[in-house]
Amino acid sequence: MDTRFVSFDQTRLAVHTTGKGQLAVLLHGYPLDHRMWLDTMHGPLAERRTLVAIDLRGHGASPWCGDAMHTMDLLADDVAAVVHTISDEPVDVVGLSMGGYVAQAVWARHPQLVRSLCLVDTKAKGDDDAGKAGRDAAMRTVLEKGRPAIAAAMAGKLLAPRAETDPHGMLLRARLHSMVEGQPVETIVADLRGMRERPDRTPMLASITVPTLVVVGSEDALTPPDEAKRVAGAIPGARCVVVPGCGHLTPMENPAAFAREVSAFWPMD
Repeated sequence: MDTRFVSFDQTRLAVHTTGKGQLAVLLHGYPLDHRMWLDTMHGPLAERRTLVAIDLRGHGASPWCGDAMHTMDLLADDVAAVVHTISDEPVDVVGLSMGGYVAQAVWARHPQLVRSLCLVDTKAKGDDDAGKAGRDAAMRTVLEKGRPAIAAAMAGKLLAPRAETDPHGMLLRARLHSMVEGQPVETIVADLRGMRERPDRTPMLASITVPTLVVVGSEDALTPPDEAKRVAGAIPGARCVVVPGCGHLTPMENPAAFAREVSAFWPMD
């Protein structure tokens, strides 16, 4: 895997690349980084596409830029800047959870850059009052108790219940803790603020004209299958796939099934 940095407007983003063929951009969830895509990047999809996993600003190897809030539009503009730097052609955009919110914002602001969309364990609606209160509570947790407390709280929400006892699930929990505890507190707070204030993209879904695949874990408690089906139903021609036994991190929990579904969705070059 090759790692390079793309710099623009006093922003420096780490971009991790592997594979061959046309470009596909992978956008991670909160509060993670490109490492959530490692199984995907070293799997069969690398035979179909050049996979480009971006560490969004403040995550992974991309330094925090001093922002009090990471709006989805700001992160989408960052993605667009990276795409302009590395490609003269539209790219396949794959986004999980917060990365799915960013992918939708990329379509809203830079549709000419998008060849296809894959929205994974995500939703289009904005936060309701309960959701906003949950973001506020998470901010208090990380500020008062630190990143280990957020990591512990998130692991139970992100993974299917069997991850508590299954050997593979226990390894995933350890990987999650490592990622979450590696993000700056400032980044975690800025993400939470950005997600709290993100707009409802539901009215925009009907405008999506590129091929779109919606993927969700059957045991995803944060963005459940019914929500994913509503998103797919609102996008012309979109298809929804429910992957059995997975929670909110389908590409990590069952990378082989995820790769099969996306491979079937992407046409051969």
